[in-house]
Amino acid sequence: MTADPFNAGITWLAEPLAGAADGPLAGRSVVIKDLIDTAGIRTTYGSGIYADHVPDRHASVVQRVLDAGATILGKANLAEFAWGVLGTNEWYGTVHNPARPGRTTGGSSSGNGAALAGGLCDFALGTDTGGSVRLPAAACEIVALKPTHGAIPVDGVYPLCPSLDTVGPMARTVEDTTALWSVLSGRRVPEPRLEGRTVGLLRRAPDLADGRETESSDEGEGWARRLEELGARVVETELPGPQANTWPVFLHEAGAAHAATFPARADEYGAVIRAKLESTLDVASDAVVEGYRALHAWRRLVPEVDLYVCPCVAIDWPAEDADELDVRLPFSSFTRWVNLLGWSALAIGNLQLVAPQDEVVLAAGLAWERG
Repeated sequence: MTADPFNAGITWLAEPLAGAADGPLAGRSVVIKDLIDTAGIRTTYGSGIYADHVPDRHASVVQRVLDAGATILGKANLAEFAWGVLGTNEWYGTVHNPARPGRTTGGSSSGNGAALAGGLCDFALGTDTGGSVRLPAAACEIVALKPTHGAIPVDGVYPLCPSLDTVGPMARTVEDTTALWSVLSGRRVPEPRLEGRTVGLLRRAPDLADGRETESSDEGEGWARRLEELGARVVETELPGPQANTWPVFLHEAGAAHAATFPARADEYGAVIRAKLESTLDVASDAVVEGYRALHAWRRLVPEVDLYVCPCVAIDWPAEDADELDVRLPFSSFTRWVNLLGWSALAIGNLQLVAPQDEVVLAAGLAWERG
Protein backbone atom coordinates (compact mmCIF):
# COMPACT_ATOMS: atom_id res chain seq x y z
CA MET A 1 0.00 0.00 0.00
CA THR A 2 1.44 3.37 -1.05
CA ALA A 3 1.80 6.09 1.62
CA ASP A 4 -0.19 9.05 0.29
CA PRO A 5 0.14 12.34 2.19
CA PHE A 6 -1.39 14.26 -0.75
CA ASN A 7 -4.68 12.33 -1.06
CA ALA A 8 -3.59 11.63 -4.62
CA GLY A 9 -5.23 8.21 -4.84
CA ILE A 10 -8.73 6.84 -4.50
CA THR A 11 -7.60 3.20 -4.57
CA TRP A 12 -4.06 2.01 -3.86
CA LEU A 13 -3.34 -1.65 -4.53
CA ALA A 14 -2.04 -3.79 -1.68
CA GLU A 15 -0.23 -5.79 -4.36
CA PRO A 16 0.65 -3.67 -7.44
CA LEU A 17 -0.49 -5.08 -10.77
CA ALA A 18 2.63 -6.11 -12.67
CA GLY A 19 2.83 -6.01 -16.43
CA ALA A 20 5.06 -7.87 -18.88
CA ALA A 21 8.47 -9.03 -17.70
CA ASP A 22 10.20 -6.72 -20.15
CA GLY A 23 9.41 -3.83 -22.44
CA PRO A 24 10.08 -0.09 -22.75
CA LEU A 25 8.39 0.66 -19.39
CA ALA A 26 9.78 -2.35 -17.49
CA GLY A 27 10.55 -1.62 -13.87
CA ARG A 28 8.58 1.66 -13.91
CA SER A 29 5.41 2.43 -11.97
CA VAL A 30 2.21 4.12 -13.13
CA VAL A 31 -0.99 5.41 -11.58
CA ILE A 32 -4.19 5.45 -13.60
CA LYS A 33 -6.75 8.24 -13.41
CA ASP A 34 -9.88 6.73 -11.87
CA LEU A 35 -11.86 7.64 -14.99
CA ILE A 36 -10.12 4.82 -16.89
CA ASP A 37 -11.30 1.21 -16.57
CA THR A 38 -9.06 -1.38 -14.91
CA ALA A 39 -10.19 -4.99 -14.85
CA GLY A 40 -10.75 -6.29 -11.33
CA ILE A 41 -9.82 -2.93 -9.77
CA ARG A 42 -12.41 -0.52 -8.39
CA THR A 43 -13.03 2.33 -10.84
CA THR A 44 -15.25 5.06 -9.41
CA TYR A 45 -15.04 7.80 -12.07
CA GLY A 46 -14.62 10.08 -9.05
CA SER A 47 -18.31 9.62 -8.20
CA GLY A 48 -20.46 8.24 -5.43
CA ILE A 49 -22.72 6.52 -7.94
CA TYR A 50 -19.89 4.21 -9.05
CA ALA A 51 -18.19 3.86 -5.65
CA ASP A 52 -18.29 0.06 -5.85
CA HIS A 53 -17.89 -0.33 -9.62
CA VAL A 54 -15.34 -2.95 -10.74
CA PRO A 55 -14.87 -3.28 -14.54
CA ASP A 56 -14.23 -6.64 -16.14
CA ARG A 57 -11.96 -5.28 -18.89
CA HIS A 58 -8.96 -2.98 -19.08
CA ALA A 59 -9.19 0.12 -21.22
CA SER A 60 -6.87 -0.24 -24.23
CA VAL A 61 -4.43 2.30 -22.79
CA VAL A 62 -4.15 0.32 -19.56
CA GLN A 63 -3.45 -2.88 -21.45
CA ARG A 64 -0.77 -1.12 -23.49
CA VAL A 65 1.16 0.11 -20.44
CA LEU A 66 0.98 -3.35 -18.89
CA ASP A 67 2.18 -4.96 -22.13
CA ALA A 68 5.08 -2.47 -22.10
CA GLY A 69 6.19 -3.72 -18.67
CA ALA A 70 4.81 -1.06 -16.33
CA THR A 71 3.43 -1.82 -12.87
CA ILE A 72 0.12 -0.23 -11.82
CA LEU A 73 0.14 1.10 -8.25
CA GLY A 74 -3.42 2.37 -8.04
CA LYS A 75 -6.17 4.70 -9.23
CA ALA A 76 -5.77 8.47 -8.96
CA ASN A 77 -8.19 10.99 -7.48
CA LEU A 78 -9.98 13.39 -9.84
CA ALA A 79 -12.79 15.87 -10.14
CA GLU A 80 -16.14 14.05 -10.22
CA PHE A 81 -16.61 12.50 -13.68
CA ALA A 82 -13.61 14.63 -14.77
CA TRP A 83 -15.75 17.76 -15.13
CA GLY A 84 -13.69 20.22 -13.15
CA VAL A 85 -10.44 22.17 -13.28
CA LEU A 86 -9.45 21.96 -9.59
CA GLY A 87 -8.35 19.13 -7.29
CA THR A 88 -11.51 18.96 -5.22
CA ASN A 89 -13.90 16.01 -4.96
CA GLU A 90 -16.94 15.92 -2.69
CA TRP A 91 -16.72 12.13 -2.26
CA TYR A 92 -12.98 11.45 -2.05
CA GLY A 93 -11.57 14.71 -0.70
CA THR A 94 -9.22 17.41 -1.94
CA VAL A 95 -5.89 16.56 -3.55
CA HIS A 96 -2.95 18.51 -2.06
CA ASN A 97 -0.24 20.05 -4.22
CA PRO A 98 3.33 18.97 -3.30
CA ALA A 99 4.84 21.75 -5.44
CA ARG A 100 2.61 24.64 -4.26
CA PRO A 101 1.24 23.74 -0.82
CA GLY A 102 -2.17 25.27 -0.22
CA ARG A 103 -2.73 25.96 -3.93
CA THR A 104 -4.77 23.85 -6.31
CA THR A 105 -3.24 20.88 -8.10
CA GLY A 106 -5.34 21.75 -11.13
CA GLY A 107 -7.73 19.21 -12.55
CA SER A 108 -9.34 17.08 -13.44
CA SER A 109 -6.28 14.76 -13.44
CA SER A 110 -5.40 16.16 -10.03
CA GLY A 111 -4.31 12.97 -8.29
CA ASN A 112 -1.99 12.17 -11.18
CA GLY A 113 -0.25 15.52 -10.86
CA ALA A 114 0.18 15.21 -7.10
CA ALA A 115 1.40 11.61 -7.29
CA LEU A 116 4.08 12.56 -9.81
CA ALA A 117 5.15 15.75 -8.06
CA GLY A 118 5.25 13.92 -4.74
CA GLY A 119 7.40 11.10 -6.11
CA LEU A 120 4.79 8.37 -5.64
CA CYS A 121 5.09 7.01 -9.20
CA ASP A 122 7.09 7.31 -12.42
CA PHE A 123 4.22 7.78 -14.90
CA ALA A 124 0.52 8.60 -14.88
CA LEU A 125 -2.33 8.15 -17.32
CA GLY A 126 -4.75 11.06 -17.35
CA THR A 127 -7.46 12.46 -19.56
CA ASP A 128 -7.79 15.91 -21.09
CA THR A 129 -11.03 17.42 -22.44
CA GLY A 130 -10.26 21.08 -21.77
CA GLY A 131 -6.92 21.12 -19.97
CA SER A 132 -7.20 18.24 -17.52
CA VAL A 133 -3.62 16.97 -17.82
CA ARG A 134 -2.04 20.34 -18.62
CA LEU A 135 -3.50 22.26 -15.66
CA PRO A 136 -2.07 19.74 -13.15
CA ALA A 137 1.23 19.81 -15.04
CA ALA A 138 1.36 23.59 -14.71
CA ALA A 139 0.24 23.65 -11.08
CA CYS A 140 2.46 20.76 -9.93
CA GLU A 141 5.53 21.57 -12.11
CA ILE A 142 5.50 18.32 -14.05
CA VAL A 143 5.05 17.40 -17.75
CA ALA A 144 1.95 16.26 -19.63
CA LEU A 145 0.79 15.84 -23.20
CA LYS A 146 -2.70 16.47 -24.53
CA PRO A 147 -2.41 14.44 -27.75
CA THR A 148 -4.04 15.13 -31.08
CA HIS A 149 -7.68 14.09 -30.92
CA GLY A 150 -7.96 10.43 -31.96
CA ALA A 151 -4.23 9.64 -31.67
CA ILE A 152 -4.67 7.48 -28.55
CA PRO A 153 -7.67 5.18 -27.97
CA VAL A 154 -10.30 6.26 -25.44
CA ASP A 155 -12.31 3.04 -25.14
CA GLY A 156 -12.86 2.13 -21.51
CA VAL A 157 -12.74 5.80 -20.47
CA TYR A 158 -15.91 7.38 -19.08
CA PRO A 159 -16.79 10.08 -21.64
CA LEU A 160 -17.18 13.75 -20.87
CA CYS A 161 -17.35 15.20 -24.38
CA PRO A 162 -16.28 12.66 -27.03
CA SER A 163 -15.58 15.36 -29.62
CA LEU A 164 -12.87 16.71 -27.28
CA ASP A 165 -11.85 13.79 -25.02
CA THR A 166 -8.24 12.55 -25.09
CA VAL A 167 -6.03 10.30 -22.94
CA GLY A 168 -2.81 12.06 -21.94
CA PRO A 169 0.55 10.71 -20.72
CA MET A 170 2.08 12.44 -17.69
CA ALA A 171 5.55 12.21 -16.10
CA ARG A 172 8.24 14.38 -14.52
CA THR A 173 10.26 14.86 -17.70
CA VAL A 174 9.57 15.36 -21.39
CA GLU A 175 11.65 12.28 -22.15
CA ASP A 176 9.48 10.05 -19.95
CA THR A 177 6.26 11.62 -21.19
CA THR A 178 7.35 10.98 -24.77
CA ALA A 179 8.24 7.36 -23.97
CA LEU A 180 4.78 6.79 -22.51
CA TRP A 181 3.17 8.53 -25.52
CA SER A 182 5.06 6.15 -27.82
CA VAL A 183 3.66 3.14 -25.95
CA LEU A 184 0.11 4.53 -26.00
CA SER A 185 0.11 5.67 -29.63
CA GLY A 186 2.31 2.98 -31.21
CA ARG A 187 4.42 5.69 -32.88
CA ARG A 188 8.16 6.31 -32.75
CA VAL A 189 9.75 8.85 -30.44
CA PRO A 190 10.69 11.88 -32.57
CA GLU A 191 14.16 13.36 -32.70
CA PRO A 192 14.58 16.60 -30.70
CA ARG A 193 14.03 19.63 -32.91
CA LEU A 194 13.56 23.36 -32.52
CA GLU A 195 16.15 24.64 -34.94
CA GLY A 196 14.53 26.06 -38.05
CA ARG A 197 11.03 26.02 -36.57
CA THR A 198 8.84 29.12 -36.61
CA VAL A 199 7.10 29.55 -33.27
CA GLY A 200 4.12 31.84 -32.79
CA LEU A 201 4.01 33.71 -29.48
CA LEU A 202 0.39 33.85 -28.29
CA ARG A 203 -0.28 36.61 -25.78
CA ARG A 204 -4.06 36.08 -25.74
CA ALA A 205 -6.11 32.89 -25.93
CA PRO A 206 -8.35 32.74 -29.02
CA ASP A 207 -11.81 34.28 -28.78
CA LEU A 208 -14.29 31.40 -28.48
CA ALA A 209 -17.33 33.41 -29.65
CA ASP A 210 -19.08 32.81 -26.33
CA GLY A 211 -19.32 36.48 -25.37
CA ARG A 212 -16.47 36.24 -22.87
CA GLU A 213 -13.12 38.01 -23.25
CA THR A 214 -10.26 35.53 -23.00
CA GLU A 215 -7.24 35.96 -20.74
CA SER A 216 -3.90 37.40 -21.86
CA SER A 217 -0.33 36.90 -20.65
CA ASP A 218 3.17 38.18 -21.42
CA GLU A 219 4.86 35.21 -19.74
CA GLY A 220 5.79 33.80 -23.13
CA GLU A 221 8.40 36.53 -23.66
CA GLY A 222 10.89 34.75 -21.40
CA TRP A 223 10.30 31.44 -23.12
CA ALA A 224 10.62 33.10 -26.53
CA ARG A 225 14.19 34.19 -25.77
CA ARG A 226 15.24 30.65 -24.91
CA LEU A 227 13.43 29.21 -27.94
CA GLU A 228 15.47 31.56 -30.12
CA GLU A 229 18.67 30.50 -28.38
CA LEU A 230 17.77 26.93 -29.33
CA GLY A 231 17.43 27.85 -32.99
CA ALA A 232 13.75 28.68 -33.43
CA ARG A 233 12.37 31.87 -34.96
CA VAL A 234 9.70 33.41 -32.73
CA VAL A 235 7.06 35.73 -34.16
CA GLU A 236 4.13 37.54 -32.57
CA THR A 237 0.89 35.95 -33.70
CA GLU A 238 -2.82 35.61 -33.03
CA LEU A 239 -5.23 32.75 -33.68
CA PRO A 240 -8.71 33.39 -35.10
CA GLY A 241 -11.49 31.74 -33.12
CA PRO A 242 -14.53 29.79 -34.28
CA GLN A 243 -17.31 31.58 -36.12
CA ALA A 244 -19.92 30.59 -33.52
CA ASN A 245 -20.07 29.45 -29.92
CA THR A 246 -19.11 25.77 -29.60
CA TRP A 247 -20.08 25.48 -25.91
CA PRO A 248 -23.50 23.97 -26.80
CA VAL A 249 -21.61 21.00 -28.29
CA PHE A 250 -19.90 20.37 -24.96
CA LEU A 251 -23.18 20.63 -23.05
CA HIS A 252 -24.98 18.38 -25.51
CA GLU A 253 -22.37 15.61 -25.35
CA ALA A 254 -21.88 15.86 -21.57
CA GLY A 255 -25.63 15.58 -21.08
CA ALA A 256 -25.77 12.53 -23.34
CA ALA A 257 -22.93 10.86 -21.39
CA HIS A 258 -24.99 11.10 -18.19
CA ALA A 259 -28.47 10.50 -19.61
CA ALA A 260 -28.81 7.13 -17.84
CA THR A 261 -28.28 8.66 -14.38
CA PHE A 262 -29.09 12.37 -14.70
CA PRO A 263 -31.53 13.80 -13.79
CA ALA A 264 -33.00 10.49 -12.53
CA ARG A 265 -30.32 10.21 -9.81
CA ALA A 266 -29.42 13.88 -9.52
CA ASP A 267 -29.31 13.78 -5.73
CA GLU A 268 -26.44 11.27 -5.93
CA TYR A 269 -24.20 13.75 -7.75
CA GLY A 270 -22.01 16.30 -5.98
CA ALA A 271 -23.22 19.89 -5.90
CA VAL A 272 -20.61 21.23 -8.35
CA ILE A 273 -21.23 18.78 -11.19
CA ARG A 274 -24.98 18.75 -10.50
CA ALA A 275 -25.13 22.47 -11.27
CA LYS A 276 -23.24 21.89 -14.51
CA LEU A 277 -25.41 18.98 -15.60
CA GLU A 278 -28.56 20.98 -14.94
CA SER A 279 -27.36 23.37 -17.64
CA THR A 280 -27.29 20.51 -20.16
CA LEU A 281 -31.03 19.88 -19.90
CA ASP A 282 -32.24 22.86 -21.94
CA VAL A 283 -29.63 23.34 -24.68
CA ALA A 284 -31.33 24.55 -27.86
CA SER A 285 -30.98 22.07 -30.73
CA ASP A 286 -30.26 24.81 -33.26
CA ALA A 287 -27.41 26.07 -31.06
CA VAL A 288 -25.96 22.55 -30.99
CA VAL A 289 -26.15 22.27 -34.79
CA GLU A 290 -24.51 25.68 -35.20
CA GLY A 291 -21.86 24.72 -32.65
CA TYR A 292 -20.93 21.53 -34.51
CA ARG A 293 -20.77 23.46 -37.79
CA ALA A 294 -18.42 26.02 -36.24
CA LEU A 295 -16.30 23.33 -34.57
CA HIS A 296 -15.79 21.37 -37.78
CA ALA A 297 -15.02 24.50 -39.76
CA TRP A 298 -12.47 25.69 -37.17
CA ARG A 299 -10.73 22.32 -37.29
CA ARG A 300 -9.89 23.01 -40.92
CA LEU A 301 -7.68 25.91 -39.80
CA VAL A 302 -4.17 25.76 -41.26
CA PRO A 303 -1.68 27.38 -38.85
CA GLU A 304 0.72 29.99 -40.21
CA VAL A 305 3.56 28.83 -37.92
CA ASP A 306 5.03 25.44 -37.04
CA LEU A 307 3.94 25.63 -33.41
CA TYR A 308 2.75 28.07 -30.77
CA VAL A 309 4.01 28.97 -27.31
CA CYS A 310 1.79 30.29 -24.53
CA PRO A 311 1.14 29.57 -20.86
CA CYS A 312 -1.26 26.93 -19.61
CA VAL A 313 -2.52 29.30 -16.93
CA ALA A 314 -2.61 33.10 -17.03
CA ILE A 315 -4.12 33.91 -13.61
CA ASP A 316 -2.85 33.62 -10.05
CA TRP A 317 -2.91 30.07 -8.72
CA PRO A 318 -6.25 29.46 -6.96
CA ALA A 319 -6.31 28.12 -3.43
CA GLU A 320 -6.96 24.39 -3.13
CA ASP A 321 -10.40 25.16 -1.66
CA ALA A 322 -11.36 27.80 -4.25
CA ASP A 323 -14.89 27.85 -5.67
CA GLU A 324 -14.55 25.85 -8.88
CA LEU A 325 -17.53 27.50 -10.54
CA ASP A 326 -15.92 30.92 -10.01
CA VAL A 327 -12.46 30.16 -11.44
CA ARG A 328 -12.97 27.45 -14.05
CA LEU A 329 -13.21 29.68 -17.14
CA PRO A 330 -10.32 32.09 -16.45
CA PHE A 331 -8.17 29.24 -15.13
CA SER A 332 -8.59 27.15 -18.30
CA SER A 333 -8.72 29.95 -20.88
CA PHE A 334 -5.35 29.02 -22.45
CA THR A 335 -6.06 25.27 -22.56
CA ARG A 336 -9.68 24.78 -23.70
CA TRP A 337 -9.17 26.10 -27.24
CA VAL A 338 -6.62 23.37 -28.02
CA ASN A 339 -9.21 20.62 -27.47
CA LEU A 340 -11.69 22.44 -29.69
CA LEU A 341 -9.17 22.48 -32.53
CA GLY A 342 -8.22 18.86 -31.84
CA TRP A 343 -4.53 19.80 -31.77
CA SER A 344 -1.67 18.59 -29.60
CA ALA A 345 -0.29 20.48 -26.60
CA LEU A 346 2.70 19.73 -24.38
CA ALA A 347 2.84 21.28 -20.91
CA ILE A 348 6.27 21.63 -19.30
CA GLY A 349 5.23 23.21 -16.05
CA ASN A 350 3.30 26.29 -17.16
CA LEU A 351 5.00 26.41 -20.57
CA GLN A 352 2.64 25.17 -23.30
CA LEU A 353 3.75 24.19 -26.80
CA VAL A 354 0.90 23.69 -29.28
CA ALA A 355 0.76 22.30 -32.84
CA PRO A 356 -1.54 20.08 -34.92
CA GLN A 357 0.82 17.06 -34.58
CA ASP A 358 2.11 15.28 -31.49
CA GLU A 359 5.55 14.75 -33.00
CA VAL A 360 6.09 18.49 -33.51
CA VAL A 361 5.42 19.48 -29.89
CA LEU A 362 7.28 16.47 -28.50
CA ALA A 363 10.34 17.14 -30.69
CA ALA A 364 10.29 20.76 -29.52
CA GLY A 365 9.87 19.72 -25.89
CA LEU A 366 12.76 17.28 -26.09
CA ALA A 367 14.97 19.99 -27.57
CA TRP A 368 13.87 22.38 -24.83
CA GLU A 369 14.63 19.83 -22.10
CA ARG A 370 18.02 18.80 -23.48
CA GLY A 371 19.06 22.37 -24.23
